[in-house]
Amino acid sequence: MDIKKLIGETTEYDKKLLLEEKKPKSWCKSVSAFANTFGGAIIFGVSDEGQIVGLEHPEQDAEKISEIIKARLDPIPEFRLRFSETEDGKTLIILEIAKGEETPYYYAGDGVFEAYIRVGNESVKATATEMKRLVLRGKNTSYDSQISSYKVEDFAFSKLKERYKKWTGNSFDDKDLISFGLANEDGYLTNTGALLADESPVFCSRVFCTRWNGLNKSGGTIDALDDAEYTGSVISLIENGEAFIKRNNKVMWRKTSNSREEMPEYVERSYHEALINALAHRDYMINGSEVHIDIYDDRMEIYSPGGMPDGSFIQERDPLTVPSTRRNPVLADVLSRLGYMERKGSGFEKILSGYEFQINYDGSKKPQFRSDRYQFTVIMPDLNYNVPQDVPQDVPQDVPQDDLDAKIIELISQDNKISREKMAEVLNVSTKTIQRHIKAMRNVKYVGSGYSGHWEITE
Repeated sequence: MDIKKLIGETTEYDKKLLLEEKKPKSWCKSVSAFANTFGGAIIFGVSDEGQIVGLEHPEQDAEKISEIIKARLDPIPEFRLRFSETEDGKTLIILEIAKGEETPYYYAGDGVFEAYIRVGNESVKATATEMKRLVLRGKNTSYDSQISSYKVEDFAFSKLKERYKKWTGNSFDDKDLISFGLANEDGYLTNTGALLADESPVFCSRVFCTRWNGLNKSGGTIDALDDAEYTGSVISLIENGEAFIKRNNKVMWRKTSNSREEMPEYVERSYHEALINALAHRDYMINGSEVHIDIYDDRMEIYSPGGMPDGSFIQERDPLTVPSTRRNPVLADVLSRLGYMERKGSGFEKILSGYEFQINYDGSKKPQFRSDRYQFTVIMPDLNYNVPQDVPQDVPQDVPQDDLDAKIIELISQDNKISREKMAEVLNVSTKTIQRHIKAMRNVKYVGSGYSGHWEITE
């Protein structure tokens, strides 16, 4: 019998050979963890190796499970018990625990009062920082929406106003600070407001950038070829972080019949998305940790504090199927209003597709994602590492009309505000080529003007 079919759509589950009445913590901590995270199930009557053994007294065990949960969990999470019988007559109990709304859910017993969370396929005791996060979630709020001790009158927002004007064509007024969730009516900044102030007072909101000499952090006599530390508004961190990458992003080129094609080491569209995701979704409650951009001879790594919000490990999942979960919803909303990210959450796809569009890409250069309990890292290979310097010259001048049309439509489908210049950069053709193709495409048109306009695709 397939256990995954047995429990239905639940992706997280634990197995227990039998009900341990005298050691309920062995499975109650999973009840706490599932309720504190994203729900899950415990199957009683299955060994750790997945062998279905069954239970001798399933009805009595079910009553005991219900009693223990009500006695040992505080508050009592929403749960459901059901029986499942195998073809050979063995009976299992499936305990389904729903994602809780009154976090944290504690295990109370054996002289302890502890809350657990899921990390990978384990239930582990929540740290002090994770407990703070659970308390906020139980209040239906988040770190970035909390009111800080900083007053609006003590800070300027020139970077925010400049970006808003550039992107929308409209002016950002002080009253917009309240409507955007950056301040309250009493004149105090939220944590999001503090993060977006020109001189951000949030000490851990920094970006450390290093171009290392070699393949690791001990590359030789000169460990670092370039380094920088940036502070200030999240908008400044985005701009300065990208500027650091650009000055350390060498570009090769090859001739075509009457022009040339550029081949950068790193894809701007991909590292732009990775950096924004790192700043938008990092865990700002982890003090003493910053976003890091580390460039080595063969790769770039962008690290941000905080693992996956659901406790899973990204390297064990298909990144294209991971649903969008925003750790900092207010900050993410502001960044989407400023044109830095999309509300629908397509960051992983943009990072991967940005690479796939490059003429010097192959499967060995695919970006990788890695996470654990405390961190998330995007690894983007150097597309030109170990590439022969004598690049072939017999390259056609242009992409075939139909192929380029399809790629233009794909880019617009992913970002309906994408510029012609950005399309040209992603597709490695000239802006004039993009303009010529779009002009000939009857199913693509630009609605509006300037930064406030957008592309529309008709059938």
